[in-house]
Amino acid sequence: MFAGVIHQVMSGIATGGIYASVALALVMIYQATHHVNFAQGEMATFSTYITLMMINAGLPYWVAFFLAIIVSFVIGVAIERILMRPLANAPVLSSVGVFVGLLLVINSLSGWLFDYTIKQFPTPFPDRPMLGGYLSGHELGSTAVTLIVLACVYAFFRHTRLGLAMRAAAYNPASSRLVGVRVGWMLALGWGLAAAIGAVAGCMVAPIVFLDPNMMSGILLYAFAGALLGGIDNPLGAVLGGFMVGIIENLGGAYLVGTELKLTLALVIIVAVLTVKPTGLMGRRVFSRV
Repeated sequence: MFAGVIHQVMSGIATGGIYASVALALVMIYQATHHVNFAQGEMATFSTYITLMMINAGLPYWVAFFLAIIVSFVIGVAIERILMRPLANAPVLSSVGVFVGLLLVINSLSGWLFDYTIKQFPTPFPDRPMLGGYLSGHELGSTAVTLIVLACVYAFFRHTRLGLAMRAAAYNPASSRLVGVRVGWMLALGWGLAAAIGAVAGCMVAPIVFLDPNMMSGILLYAFAGALLGGIDNPLGAVLGGFMVGIIENLGGAYLVGTELKLTLALVIIVAVLTVKPTGLMGRRVFSRV
């Protein structure tokens, strides 16, 4: 019994790393636009298809992986410049409509270009049990990749001038403009980084769930639950929330609701957080003078 619990916790940490990556991408766009990008999962799936296409063309896995991240970054910047920039002062529902439209368009585009058949996605990690059989090689490797990405993002925002400018543009655009920060381009870079992080998450999860146009739909829900649990406006909180949701999902699926109803746990977390503590565990409570 104890060994089974340890196995579920370790597997939850591995899958939670994926949720943490997608949750971080959601938070980055939320900080820039104060909206949730419903198309984040579809963008990650499309980037994973691009990676597979380059691998099938003969490129080594890691070369295709990094090229796909660059392509995803460019696509994210283009989406912000072409679609979101004209809606900067539009009503909230206009942006929500664009996000929903992006979800449908990218999902259909993935099926049209790459077809709807389920595809196997290769893993660069050894396919054997590790850490006493508690984790597979891919689970351990994907967790390491996720932590490296999160560490790089943290260092970028904390220790570079560009990262500081992006944080300032997200928190106070008006004051940032007064000191010479190009807020529009900072928001575009935020979209690009979010798309790049989503590409990493897609490549790490595809060997587990297999690749098809709807691969990230359930994962996006878990990531959204993690972002809300940790704090939708707090990157570190979203990361911790993603890991917590991964552990809760595995333990709840194994010992509480069964594997068929695991997705309902994400819905329960979302409703509970919005009801009890809407700011999340590490979110900021904002007061306004009336």
